[in-house]
Amino acid sequence: MNAGLNPEIRLKKIIKPKKLKSFLKKALPLLPEGSVLCVYIDGTPIFCAEPVRHSFEETILSPVKNPAGDNLCLGAFIQNRDNLSEPELQHIKSVLEFTSFAIANYIESETARRLIGEETLSKYRELALLHRSIVELNNSLRLKDVITALTNECKTSALPAEMGAVYLPEEDGFTVFDSFGNFSVDQSQQLVECSLFKDIISSLRGEIINDVSKDTRCREKLSSNIRSMLIMPIPSPNVCEGVLVLTSCAPNAFNAAHLKHVATLSSVAGISISNAYNFESIRVLMDALLKALAEAIDARDPFTAGHSERVAHLAVSFARQISNDNAKFAYINFSDEHLREIFYSGILHDIGKIGIKEEVLTKKTRLPKSMVDVIGMRLKLFGIHHMHEWEDDYKRIKQINQSLSPAQEDLDFVDSISTVKFKVNGSTIHMLQPDERKCLTVRRGNLTAEERMEIERHPAESKRILEHIPFQDDLSQLLTIIGQHHERLDGSGYPEGLFAEDILIQSRILAIVDIYDAITQERHYKPATPKERALKILALEAAEGKLDQNLVDLFIAKISDIETGAESINLDRPVSTRFCKTPRSNMN
Repeated sequence: MNAGLNPEIRLKKIIKPKKLKSFLKKALPLLPEGSVLCVYIDGTPIFCAEPVRHSFEETILSPVKNPAGDNLCLGAFIQNRDNLSEPELQHIKSVLEFTSFAIANYIESETARRLIGEETLSKYRELALLHRSIVELNNSLRLKDVITALTNECKTSALPAEMGAVYLPEEDGFTVFDSFGNFSVDQSQQLVECSLFKDIISSLRGEIINDVSKDTRCREKLSSNIRSMLIMPIPSPNVCEGVLVLTSCAPNAFNAAHLKHVATLSSVAGISISNAYNFESIRVLMDALLKALAEAIDARDPFTAGHSERVAHLAVSFARQISNDNAKFAYINFSDEHLREIFYSGILHDIGKIGIKEEVLTKKTRLPKSMVDVIGMRLKLFGIHHMHEWEDDYKRIKQINQSLSPAQEDLDFVDSISTVKFKVNGSTIHMLQPDERKCLTVRRGNLTAEERMEIERHPAESKRILEHIPFQDDLSQLLTIIGQHHERLDGSGYPEGLFAEDILIQSRILAIVDIYDAITQERHYKPATPKERALKILALEAAEGKLDQNLVDLFIAKISDIETGAESINLDRPVSTRFCKTPRSNMN
């Protein structure tokens, strides 16, 4: 205790001068008048009840037992010592021995009290560290956050580390995941290759190397400026999750207390890292299943294959541009969790189409070819019986069937021939059946009102399908975003006809990129629209109050950056190649 201190200072930390003086004052009356009592260390007086006017050699001495090991004794200077009888001298020695014993007992009890106090304080600090580290290291289930909390604790606590690094196992061995101080890449790799590192992993016991230059296991692998090192495995049950390395440029920088401190940190970190890995493994599996589900939907229609993934990438890239815009969107900053939620909203936004009829979902024309062929046969039969030129009428019907926006005269033509009926062998034949007329007279697109209602079910159907999945907290708004991606600010959208104040900004983002990708890609019923034309359509939708004007303006202004950024997005890639690939280092 207090090793390295001056002996006098060390003694005064245990027994205060006032207390020592009380012992001496109580003993003085038992000695001859004019006596002087002093406490000596190595022959030097450190405390006297009265001024010293004598030499050490002139005193009668009595050793004082001292746990610190210093040469401590109590001395008495007696006037006219030569005139004292033997019984008087024996009395003086008895007083000195008793007083020495009393002082020694006090020092021993005070030392024990202080040791208990220091041990209690040490335990308190250990518990405080444990509590703090549990809170910090378990504050997140993201591996990056857990490791950052560990390195922050190492560099901000009472550890004498100037540099440090956390190594995690990857497919090709241990690599640095996070570090602080001037910890170079070359240096980190050299440490992995040394036998000390391998010893730590195999033994799962931490070590202190207070003179690196003398340790043959690592001295040739580390730079000469590293003098001391503390290296500690990061364990969890049956697994070595990683290795924590702390270094210092000073020799003898670390002690047993530091080793215990770091061992406590590492034990908590090991469990937190294990939880993060398990969480990430579940997340990787969930992500793979969700992507597979989305790809299965896209696979139903070759013309929409890749649409969901493109929308997801564009939405995330657009969201990043919004976060970087300090003009109109200074109040918005999408976190990594928000971006991931937007990404999977894009991936899954059309999942509800799994419940839509195939013939509606993949409808290329107003009527299928087989039905148009039947209409052609009716026209031919009518022409034969009534000497009518039917070929031009049939050609016009086929053109109308493929048209997205037929002219009014085309619609009138369909209405006119729908009234035609004729008899063949006593049977009345209508040129067009009611459902055929309904399909051919749709003013825009190729879906009837009933078919459009079927398509418009897919956002609600998406929510119905996905609500059974127990999504993690960072995907808490995913269902809402998906359910709102066809809503419009003026209330003209579907499925609920929401207005602006009820529509999330994430849903507005998804709506814009969904429209953009849909009209710039080829479909059954239309060719791909050029980018410039697509942006004009978005601008028109915003001007009509359907889309968010500020978002559309930014999307148009940053479209090149958004598309470039979308190409490099890979939010579903794990932060460690360990997930679902290689086992962690086994402790056995």
